[in-house]
Amino acid sequence: MTERIWCIQKCRLFELLPAADISYLESRARVKTFPGNSSVYFPGDAAESVFVLVDGRIRLYSTTPEGKQAILAIIEPGELFGELALLGSDERDEHAQAVGKSKVVSMPRDAVETVLLRNAHVSLAITKFIGMRRKRLERRLRNLLFRSNRERLVGLLCELLELYGQKIDEGLLINIKLSHQDLAGLIGITRESVTLTLGELQLERLLTVGRQRIVILNPDKLARAAGEKPCPLPGDKQGTPVVRSAPLW
Repeated sequence: MTERIWCIQKCRLFELLPAADISYLESRARVKTFPGNSSVYFPGDAAESVFVLVDGRIRLYSTTPEGKQAILAIIEPGELFGELALLGSDERDEHAQAVGKSKVVSMPRDAVETVLLRNAHVSLAITKFIGMRRKRLERRLRNLLFRSNRERLVGLLCELLELYGQKIDEGLLINIKLSHQDLAGLIGITRESVTLTLGELQLERLLTVGRQRIVILNPDKLARAAGEKPCPLPGDKQGTPVVRSAPLW
């Protein structure tokens, strides 16, 4: 198996493709390693490729006219990004930056479109994936406009629990390492506000906080504290969260 085939199969959306289509994508794909803090693409760049992150992590963000950054998503290994190219977008809207040393496989838009036309189940999975990512962004925008700092943070914790929750003896570990600054950037508040609110939630015995480690002790009570619906848990019938078993940040 060549490195490019292995890289493409790292993406859960492509792992069930027939061997012939994997080989076709491999013939058109390119693998590149980006140093930490380097850019994969900028706003305004031509949207000619779709990307899969193999190793490391990528931050997608937009910058306001005042120079403030708003984090749109944190991309983890195996995840697709730059996917709006498949919806006819000619230019990138956001900035994609490697947080640390990261390996990325890029596939031309036309090659991916060719494969999707031959594999309706993968095309449907990608459509659902794009819709879910858009839904999360819209929910976060509503939180920014109408909710308090505490409610924003609790809503984000519920979202992260759905995506990265892992059952451990203490409770439910949010199995992605995010700094207080990362959390702040995702919900548009200050790092100090994140630290203060996490401290309050810990005093209320709703969670415990360690070094880039958060364990939820009572997810239902946490959700109710901010008027959220019960947090979907790993393995819930409400959905099928993507549970990762190794630290990712």
